[in-house]
Amino acid sequence: QVQLVETGGGLVQAGDSLRLSCAASGRTFSTYAMGWFRQAPGKERESVAVITRNGGSTAYADSVKGRFTISRDNVKNTVYLQMNSLKPEDTAVYYCAATPARPFTNAYDYWGQGTQYDYWGQGTQVTVSS
Repeated sequence: QVQLVETGGGLVQAGDSLRLSCAASGRTFSTYAMGWFRQAPGKERESVAVITRNGGSTAYADSVKGRFTISRDNVKNTVYLQMNSLKPEDTAVYYCAATPARPFTNAYDYWGQGTQYDYWGQGTQVTVSS
């Protein structure tokens, strides 16, 4: 069982930065691939960024490439999402999620709408004003 708690959301202006954190309970954090997802009002949930259990592989949505960076600290049991140059279209509730890592996989193997993820945080609101 893994419990996830996201923090770091807020209201910012276009062009600003935010860093989201997702703290995980338990001693097996390093065995999970982690993903950040977001859901805007009236839209489906979408993958934003994924990182493999050792951080060796990452993947990003085209809409955030070059602006967002996912990273993890397996000592602190935390995954981060650094968001720079924020745009109003980034406004959404952001969720982190965990899925047991499988051998011989890269970040794209964990991409999608999140159906393969077993554990989810409660979400944190990010609002970007123009």
